[in-house]
Amino acid sequence: MPTTVGITAQGLAPLLPITGSFALPFSVYFGFLSMRVVYHRLKDQFFVGDNSSKNNDPNNKLYLASRCHQNFIENVPIALIIAAFAELNGANQKTLSNALTALLTFRILHVELGLINGLGLGRPIGYYGTMITTLWLSGYSAYLVKGYWGF
Repeated sequence: MPTTVGITAQGLAPLLPITGSFALPFSVYFGFLSMRVVYHRLKDQFFVGDNSSKNNDPNNKLYLASRCHQNFIENVPIALIIAAFAELNGANQKTLSNALTALLTFRILHVELGLINGLGLGRPIGYYGTMITTLWLSGYSAYLVKGYWGF
């Protein structure tokens, strides 16, 4: 007999359809970044750390791949959490979709046209775009609950 898990009351599910929809593309790109690190670890036969045996090489592929992966982990979760706050408080679905599309685009630009090559144009565009998108999501989330603060 099938069993339903999670919130099933009519009108409550799905709670986060937009943020939930973006879980797939963000997870796929996260997996790609992770596999890139593993590839360079195996290639360099350096299984712990991020500098491999090429410590003085400014184009150390393992180090660059590790930084790309770590940077994604440092920025994306907080932005997704803030997006979830906004969505739970009634964010416009199209607006939220556009913001999360921008965030994913900025993260990909930051890595693929920037950090993975050391210093590419995508790095500052991706960094500032990510920061602006995250701050915008925070402001939008606060705006959605402005009535709670008496405004």
